[in-house]
Amino acid sequence: MASTGGGGEVARILGEIEALKASRNRIDNQISALEGQLRELTLQNGSVPPPSVISGAVVDSGFGHGLSPEMIYRYSRQLLLPSFGVQAQENLLKSSVLVVGAGGLGSPALLYLAACGVGRLGIVDHDVVELNNMHRQVIHTEAFIGQPKVKSAAAACRSINSTIKVVEHQEALRTSNALEILSQYDLVVDATDNAPSRYMISDCCVVLGKVPLVSGAALGLEGQLTVYNYNGGPCYRCLFPTPPPTTACQRCADSGVLGVVPGVIGCLQALEAIKIAGAVGEPLSRRMLLFDALSARIRIVNIRGRSLQCEVCGENAAFTKQHFRDFDYEKFTQSPLSAAPLKLNLLPADSRINIKEFNEKAIKGEAHILIDVRPAHHFKIVNLPNSLNIPLSTLEARLPEISSALKEEGSESAASLYVICRRGNDSQRAVQFLHKMGFTSAKDIIGGLEAWGRDIDPNFPTY
Repeated sequence: MASTGGGGEVARILGEIEALKASRNRIDNQISALEGQLRELTLQNGSVPPPSVISGAVVDSGFGHGLSPEMIYRYSRQLLLPSFGVQAQENLLKSSVLVVGAGGLGSPALLYLAACGVGRLGIVDHDVVELNNMHRQVIHTEAFIGQPKVKSAAAACRSINSTIKVVEHQEALRTSNALEILSQYDLVVDATDNAPSRYMISDCCVVLGKVPLVSGAALGLEGQLTVYNYNGGPCYRCLFPTPPPTTACQRCADSGVLGVVPGVIGCLQALEAIKIAGAVGEPLSRRMLLFDALSARIRIVNIRGRSLQCEVCGENAAFTKQHFRDFDYEKFTQSPLSAAPLKLNLLPADSRINIKEFNEKAIKGEAHILIDVRPAHHFKIVNLPNSLNIPLSTLEARLPEISSALKEEGSESAASLYVICRRGNDSQRAVQFLHKMGFTSAKDIIGGLEAWGRDIDPNFPTY
């Protein structure tokens, strides 16, 4: 009985803790919103808000500065730096930084910004923690799988530095809420991985009065970093007035990334944010850092300055807050804001077959050839038995191989030809080409190997 009572008491205490945490988050968000409104009003009026309402505000400690004995001890190693010192630390404690994205880039950026003493640290993300995040999103742990990334990241930041204010924005950043959220911060770190978000965040920073923006990107074995909207420097649109083609906008989920690469870029994003917030050093404005992990090379290249013809920050720009709210960034970039995989629909229904139908035909022993058009290194990760790997890029050169395989299976007209890929996109492109080349019976398997793992074999690996 005592054991049961003890368990009930533990549950009660845990429940109270969670309720208090939820209340703290609501209060922090309310304070942040009010501080953002105050900051905007004071900027319009040209006045300075009193120290009592500035995040991380320090008080007179009697040492000629505002750092308490605990702060001096906590931040002592960076206070020892002559180029940093007390003033930069006080600047950090009074600053507010928003990190958009708690993924591969945002993870190290958030950890170091929290550790170094940014007064108020905001996190925006709408996603949940998954197992395939673990190799690069080092702020999360297995214990948080299935839970919101914002909650996981905030817990990690608070565990490193309980003295700063961490504000959780568990929502997707859109034109409907971006102005309200970003207006609460002095500086923004873009840790997203898609074109519409990059344009949207940069435009929002400009519209709000040139909020500095630290922008990073990482894909495969390469990364890059720069600072926009800082001291008269360019915004994102100055460099890219028209969006790149959708084929050039790849994501980690499709093209892969070595975990340490976004780690390196995310750390450098934190560094640039610290330099700007602390008012030290030379931030990476009008310059871009390019990182090649495979050759261990870092290059710094000069980039163009602010464009006077820029539609958002140019001399005659008329891009207002209302324009921003009404702007369709997905239409502008022809790519989605969400991280959901692309789903093409290129073929008529009679040129496609669902995974269950294909499996039934295979079980019945129907004569067929299964072509897997994924790259060879994808095929080595996992594949279906008896499938023939002919990557889409080599399809034209290997058409005779397909003809021979069909003849061996029966006859070229009797054996069926099915095409599969990872998600059912490249297989459609392959079938389109095969139809043009005379293989008119070729059919695409809808949903690809992901559909096989979902609908046929739950133990089949997905990646």
